[in-house]
Amino acid sequence: MIEVGLTGGIASGKSVVSGMLAGLGARVIDADELARQALVPGTDAYLRTVEAFGPGIVNPDGGINRPALGDIVFADEPKRRLLESIVHPAVFELEAALVREIAGKEPGAVVVFDAALLIESGAYARMDRVVVVWCSLESQLKRLMERSGLSMEDAVRRVAAQMPLEEKKSRADFVIDNDGTLEYTRRQVEGLYARLKQYV
Repeated sequence: MIEVGLTGGIASGKSVVSGMLAGLGARVIDADELARQALVPGTDAYLRTVEAFGPGIVNPDGGINRPALGDIVFADEPKRRLLESIVHPAVFELEAALVREIAGKEPGAVVVFDAALLIESGAYARMDRVVVVWCSLESQLKRLMERSGLSMEDAVRRVAAQMPLEEKKSRADFVIDNDGTLEYTRRQVEGLYARLKQYV
C-alpha cells in the first residue's frame, strides 16, 4: 500500500484530479468529509468549536453552519488557526483509522488523502508521496468567482488565506498542471497513477 497526499489551492482543480484518481482505482479519503464527521453534533470537536465561535454558527437543526463559520475564519487568521487546532487532530484520527482498514483489506491499494491543508497542517510529512494540483492565480480566481458567486475582493481574500500554490509545489513529489483542458489534466493523472502503482 502507498499513501499519497493530494493537495492544491482553493479552486485549483484538486477535486477534479481526486475524482479522476478514484475512477482509476485509487481509494480516496476526503479530508472535507472527515471534517464534517468530526463536527457532527455531540463530538468533542463540535462542542469545542461551538464554545469557541458561539451559537451563531449553529443551524436550527443543531449542525454547524459551515458558510457562517467560513465567513468568520477566512476574515480572521487567529480564529482560523484556532478552528484548525480543534478540527485537524480529529480529522487525522479518522483518516488513520480508514487507512488501517484499507491496508487490512487491500495491501496493494493506492490510498489518496485529499486535503486542502495537507502541507499547512504538517500531514504531508506522513505521506509516502505528495501531489500538488497547480493552476495560475488568474484561473483560480476566475473559477472561484464562477463557482461560489464571490466578488473579486472576496475571492482574492479566500485565495490569500491559503499557502501560495508556488510554495506548495516546492513540497511536491508530483505536480499536476490543471491550467489547460480537462483532457490534458486527465493524461497527466493517468500517467501519475501508473507511476504510483509501481511504488506499491
